[in-house]
Amino acid sequence: MSACTIGVDFGTNSVRAIVVRCKDGEELGTCVFNYPSGRDGILLDSRDANLARQSPADHLVGLEESIRGALSAAQKNDPEFQNSDVIGIGVDTTGSSPIPVDRNNTPLALLPEFRDNLNAQCWLWKDHTSWAEAEEITARAREQRPHWIARCGNTYSSEWFWSKILHCLRVAPEVFQAAYSWVELSDWIPAVLCGIRDPLQVRRGICAAGHKALYCHDLGGLPDKEFLSMLHPALAELRDRLYQTAFDASQAAGFLCDEWAQKLQLKAGIPVAIGELDVHYGAIGSGIREGVLVKVLGTSTCDCAVLPADRPIPEIPGICGIVYGAILPGFYGVEAGQSAVGDIFRWWVECVCEGDSSLHAQLTAQAEKLAPGQSGLLALDWNNGNRNILVDQRLTGLLMGQTLHTTRAEIYRALIEATAFGARTILERLRQFGVHTHTIVCAGGIAEKNPMLMQIYADVTNNEMRIARSSQACALGAAVGASVLAGPAAGGHPDFATAQSAMTGLKPVTYRPNPEAHAIYNEIYELYLAVHDAFGGVNRSADLSNVMKKLLEIKDRHK
Repeated sequence: MSACTIGVDFGTNSVRAIVVRCKDGEELGTCVFNYPSGRDGILLDSRDANLARQSPADHLVGLEESIRGALSAAQKNDPEFQNSDVIGIGVDTTGSSPIPVDRNNTPLALLPEFRDNLNAQCWLWKDHTSWAEAEEITARAREQRPHWIARCGNTYSSEWFWSKILHCLRVAPEVFQAAYSWVELSDWIPAVLCGIRDPLQVRRGICAAGHKALYCHDLGGLPDKEFLSMLHPALAELRDRLYQTAFDASQAAGFLCDEWAQKLQLKAGIPVAIGELDVHYGAIGSGIREGVLVKVLGTSTCDCAVLPADRPIPEIPGICGIVYGAILPGFYGVEAGQSAVGDIFRWWVECVCEGDSSLHAQLTAQAEKLAPGQSGLLALDWNNGNRNILVDQRLTGLLMGQTLHTTRAEIYRALIEATAFGARTILERLRQFGVHTHTIVCAGGIAEKNPMLMQIYADVTNNEMRIARSSQACALGAAVGASVLAGPAAGGHPDFATAQSAMTGLKPVTYRPNPEAHAIYNEIYELYLAVHDAFGGVNRSADLSNVMKKLLEIKDRHK
C-alpha cells in the first residue's frame, strides 16, 4: 500500500480537494468545486457593500463533490491507487467565518425558517458589517483588558469572531437567540466529517481561536464573562456554549464517521486533522520553519511566520496576533496580511474594465513593458479596508497621478505595486519587532501565474521571492497534518518536520531584486508611506502637496 491523505481547502469562491501520497507529496488527484450560490459563491446585499456571507449548504455539497472528484481523478491518474490507501483527512477554510448553529450542530441556514435569512448564513471572513462593533471591542479591551488585546496587535478587526457575533445580536436578534452556539467554518467541517452533533463536543482549532477570538490558554482561554458582559450580557451567556480549550494541529478533530465514510467510499475511523485557517495549513504546505515567511497570495493575502517557544516573544502592534500552537505545534504562530490583493485586480478587470479573465493576461503583457515609476501613478491597496498594519476596515482605495493619457494597463500595474508596498509595510513592522526572515515563499495561483507581479514584489521589498512547489499549498498543508495524525504505523509521518521534508518543496524559479528598480521603488515607497500615514490617521498633519509633483518627476526620467 502507498499511503495517501486527503487535503480539503475551502476558499472564498470554491472548495478544492487533493489526494496526496505521503512518502513524496505526489498529488495523485485534484478536484475543484465552485460554490453555486450568490455571486461566485458569495451571498451579497445590494444595500450594504460590507456584507459577505456563504451558504453552509454549498459547503456540504462542495465537501462531498470535491473529495469524490479528487478520488476519481487519483484512480484515473494512478491505476494502483485505491480508496483504501487513504489514511487521513485534513481540512482548512477561510476565517474568521463563523456559523450560527442549533443544539444539534446544524447551521441555522439549513433550517426552513432561516434558509433565506442572510444573517443565519456563514459570516464570511470578508464581511465587514461589524466595523462599529470592532471599534467598540478595541476601545473596551484597551481600557479594561489591555493584556488581551495586545496579543492580537492591539486592535480588534471586523473580520473576526466576536465583532460579527455582536453585530448579529444587534441587527438580527432572532438569529442570535435561535443559535445555541457559533462554530468557525474551520471547526465545523471536520466536525461534520466526524459526525459530531453537539457543538460543545466540537474540537476547536487554536488558529481561529487565538488569532480571531482572543483565545489565550495562559489567560484562561476565551475572554472572561465579566469583559464580555461589558459588551453585552448575552455574549457572556454565549461563552458557556462555545468551548473551554482549543487544540493545535498535533491533535485530531476526531475520526471519519460511518455516514461520511459511506458517502466518500473511504474507511471509517481514519483520523480527521484539527481544522486550521487556510493560510496556516498553506504555510505548512509551503515548508514554513523558523526564518521562513510564507505569503499566501489569493483574494486577500496572509503572511505567516513561526517563532521558537523558548525565546521572549514581542507584542507587535497592528498585526493579527502571535499565538502559541498556531500554524506549527510547539511554535508561536505569527499572522499578518492584506484584506485585498487578487480581489483588487479582479475589481479592476471585471468591474471597471468589464473584461473576463483573459484580460488579466492582456493587461499584464502591456504593464510589464513599463519601468518602475514610468506610469506616474501611486495607489493605496485598501479597496477592502486595511487588515495590517492599520487594522481599519473603513479605509478605502485611492489612485493618484492619473492624467488624460493614463491607460488601463498603467493602472493595473499601479494596483500591483500598491499591494507590494502594502506587503512591505508588514515586513518592516515584523522586522522592527525582531521577526527576521531569510527566505520568503509565496503560494497561490497569483504567485504561479504572474511573473511580473513576483518581480515587482522582489524589487519593492528588496527580498528574494520563492514559490511553493504545490499549486494547492493550503490543501497540501492539510494533507500533511493528516499524515502526522495517521502516524508511521499507517504509512504517515511521526512529526511535522519529517512530513514537510517528504511532502513539500519549492519550485526552481527564483525572483531576485533588481537594484536599479529597487532604488526607484524606494523613492515611490516614501511617497506611499506619506499617503498611507496621512489617510490612515497616523500623521494627521501631513503635507501631501509634493506627492503628485514627485511622481511626475520620477515619470519624466523615462522620457
